Amino acid sequence: MVNSLPMTLRVYRKLSLAVVPLAPALIKRRLKLGKEDPARVGERRGVSNDVRPRGPLIWIHGASVGEVLAAAALIEKLRALNVRILLTSGTVTSAAIVARRFPPDIIHQYVPYDSPRFVARFLDHWRPSLALFIESDLWPNLILSSAARRLPMVLINGRMSHRSFPRWRRVSATISALLGRFEVCLAQSEVDAARFAALGSRNVVTTGNLKLDVSAPPADPAKLERLVSATRGRPIIVAASTHPGEEEMLLEAHRTLKGLFPSLLTVIVPRHPDRGPAIARVIAASGLKAGLRSREDVPTAASDLYVADTLGELGLFYRLAGIVFMGGSLVEHGGQNPIEAVKLGASIVHGPHVFNFSDVYEALDGAGGARRADTQEALVKQLGQLLADPAARDAQIRAAERVVEQLGGALERTLAALEPYLLQLRLEMGAAHA
Repeated sequence: MVNSLPMTLRVYRKLSLAVVPLAPALIKRRLKLGKEDPARVGERRGVSNDVRPRGPLIWIHGASVGEVLAAAALIEKLRALNVRILLTSGTVTSAAIVARRFPPDIIHQYVPYDSPRFVARFLDHWRPSLALFIESDLWPNLILSSAARRLPMVLINGRMSHRSFPRWRRVSATISALLGRFEVCLAQSEVDAARFAALGSRNVVTTGNLKLDVSAPPADPAKLERLVSATRGRPIIVAASTHPGEEEMLLEAHRTLKGLFPSLLTVIVPRHPDRGPAIARVIAASGLKAGLRSREDVPTAASDLYVADTLGELGLFYRLAGIVFMGGSLVEHGGQNPIEAVKLGASIVHGPHVFNFSDVYEALDGAGGARRADTQEALVKQLGQLLADPAARDAQIRAAERVVEQLGGALERTLAALEPYLLQLRLEMGAAHA
């Protein structure tokens, strides 16, 4: 296999093997930054304290929170087949979400660093029966070593962004050698499917976006009641999953809108909760008052803004407000997934940069289920209109719900595409019990 690889991958494999002695220094630095769990750093070297369960094991890998949550409904369906699930991801936040929102029999591990030695330890220990990679987190050694062991691999919910595609085309032999190891690529859209095929995927099927079939995120009833009581009677805007550069624009929008809606409360939920204190300082420097959820503040009548810098509570704030600005869209991040907010009855406003979910936003905008704001002035206008006109807000919510219903079905199509592999696992389970 190695001799058939393009030069880029051969060099990568040698370098990733050579840097193994540097792993302790890398882990130490990441621990200092809060990017590793000190109790589980061994998993990054392919070492686990967990025992592999008996029987077939489906390994599902996603980069971080978004990918892991996208697979939640699929994981629930696979559990119903009495197959054990190993779920890997690469971030501390995703591990926390798995612990909070997934059943206890789901085994979570941090994905090993992509060095042949660490990957080999991981595969030797877990011996997965089927590997499902979510979206586009393509680690070369993980893929090549799995393929060398004849592990069936499927790319699910495949996405190839308009920014990644031209970059990969410049190293087409490299990406083709990786994508060619997958038996099937299940793409989110026809555009994604065409890009994967052009880059060397052997068997591409368009199944849709699993993120459209996700369940609405949960919320603690007691916490919700406390927030509802503290904010009763106030118009509320939730800015979800915001990124650097957006909070300042939202702050100015709040200042303008407050002149029209004096009791307005804007809730900012940063994509990365550790940015909460810095956002609160920016708000304070502007002369406005803000509460910080990580300090257990609760909004008061004097609060202009509320920074919800905690993990896994978006379901709480989507239920609190009827208007949601989706972050990552006023800056060139590519936008965040609006589906959960829609399913919880929010009217959506977003910026121009939504290429991560272009099909979804195009459908929502076209049906009147979301509003686009390209500028600061447009942001104020769209939010102001929704605050002033409950009937228009309700109509937008109904339109968005119809779009989401029409775009659904990816879960069933994904399961249908996986059926040959799941049948093989059932046969193996039957033989083991015979």
